[in-house]
Amino acid sequence: MHRRRRTALVLSAVIVAAAPLLTACGDDAHPGAAAVVGGQRITVAQLESRVNEVRRAQKAAVPDQAQYEQVLASTSSLTRDTLHNMVLDRVLHRAARDQGITVTRKEVQQMRGGLLQQAGSAEALETAWLQKYGVAPERLDDNLRLQVEAQKLAQKLGTNTTEPAFWKALSAASEELHVDLNPRYGSWDVQKSSRVDAKTPWVREVTTNGTQLTA
Repeated sequence: MHRRRRTALVLSAVIVAAAPLLTACGDDAHPGAAAVVGGQRITVAQLESRVNEVRRAQKAAVPDQAQYEQVLASTSSLTRDTLHNMVLDRVLHRAARDQGITVTRKEVQQMRGGLLQQAGSAEALETAWLQKYGVAPERLDDNLRLQVEAQKLAQKLGTNTTEPAFWKALSAASEELHVDLNPRYGSWDVQKSSRVDAKTPWVREVTTNGTQLTA
């Protein structure tokens, strides 16, 4: 997955023509860890719990078994994509923290309000985020907080989320955190702040009034 295709909402990237810098960790070095980010483990159990949240929500939204099987087939890479998102969340948070950026609950609610107007209801918004971006309803506000954080980071850097300056900040944060990925889930590209061969979008382009932009 390239950085211009992340899970739900604000970011869109440029292609960087550079050789990837990869780091990985094995089960022996970090038993039970899906990844280690900034010395903090993301355990396999935590990853599985997050994936199960999405699967439960998908099952509830699509009670027909045949349709649910189609959903499973179309999201077969959910575990790896979810881990990618969990790691990148921490990378973005570090980049924002390095710039002294914080996000208030009011800012998150303002963004949610704009999206609610577009969706028509909380249920419709949650369903859309689940179906399009693999975000479970209980994680929606967490995801929106990251979107606000990304927007504020870009503003602080005097750029926008499509420009190299923004992604350079994420790359620096990624390197600071010494991301180690369990090889079973792929490898981490420091320059692109991305799991190698991830495919699920992490962030979508949406304006503050809820209008989706093209990537």
